[in-house]
Amino acid sequence: MDALCDGRDVVICGVLEHIEEAGIHSGDSSCVFPSVSLPLEITAEVRRIARLLARELGVIGLLNLQLAVRDGLVYVLEANPRASRTVPFISKATGVAWASLAAQVACGARLAELAVADGVPLGVAVKMPVFPFDRFPGVDPLPGPEMRSTGEVMGMADSFGEAYAKAALAAGLGLPLAGAAFLSVADADKPRATALAARLEELGLTLLATQGTAATLARDGIAARVVRKVSEGRPNTVDLMVNGEIQLVINTATGARAHRDGVAIRRGALEHRVPYVATVAGAFAAAEAIAALRRGTPEPRSLQAWAARAAASRPRNGAGRTSGP
Repeated sequence: MDALCDGRDVVICGVLEHIEEAGIHSGDSSCVFPSVSLPLEITAEVRRIARLLARELGVIGLLNLQLAVRDGLVYVLEANPRASRTVPFISKATGVAWASLAAQVACGARLAELAVADGVPLGVAVKMPVFPFDRFPGVDPLPGPEMRSTGEVMGMADSFGEAYAKAALAAGLGLPLAGAAFLSVADADKPRATALAARLEELGLTLLATQGTAATLARDGIAARVVRKVSEGRPNTVDLMVNGEIQLVINTATGARAHRDGVAIRRGALEHRVPYVATVAGAFAAAEAIAALRRGTPEPRSLQAWAARAAASRPRNGAGRTSGP
């Protein structure tokens, strides 16, 4: 999240929810504003923490916070008294030039004088990273704690699914509307694999899976065609991608052997231009995007049009807006 402080007063630019969970660098995780699954009490606690920290640290300007939630508790991972890479995104998503306001505050202006209020979303906005893996043969295209993305794109819509779909299209992630989805998930992700597989089935996708994942799905009444791992012989997952039999790859498996197979699968997906997802949370988001795409082609709309619509629907308050997410 980003906040703006003049040493006394604090406004919240926006609270962003990352799609990928802790363990993936924030710069390599897609995020959405406003949040789509954070309970209101958690969002309120995050905002309270931001205001306390900004004042206690004596921040004059922008403050970026990285936080994590576990078992209903909010943990502060970082508090950076500076502008972050999310400021351009949150500025476009709220229609407020936060960097310009921060510069005025740094020169002595007060937030009250500038009539700045908490940022309010113009719509649902999704920020998605862009990776350079296709230019580096042999590199495992797996996100982790080190930032590896080289850019990012933004999608805005009236719903999360459509916004994520727009961002995916801009990032070159061509999500399928039909065909087969391949699943290979880590043991820790198997409790959520059934719900994910069921959602993909609802969208009309045929299910393929490694033996372990297929067994988990079968126990819950979902049938998936078993496909060999790369280490198990041929025809295997990569062979099916070469033959055009897989349209979406979901691979979160871990462990030494799984890592070797995972590298081959992810590289195969990259080289044969099959969209792949490396986290279960990302897979659920992709499913919502596919659902949105099946309802029709997303409508392009300029940032100016979003701002005009917001201005027509609610009163403006100086440079900012009334309090929101």
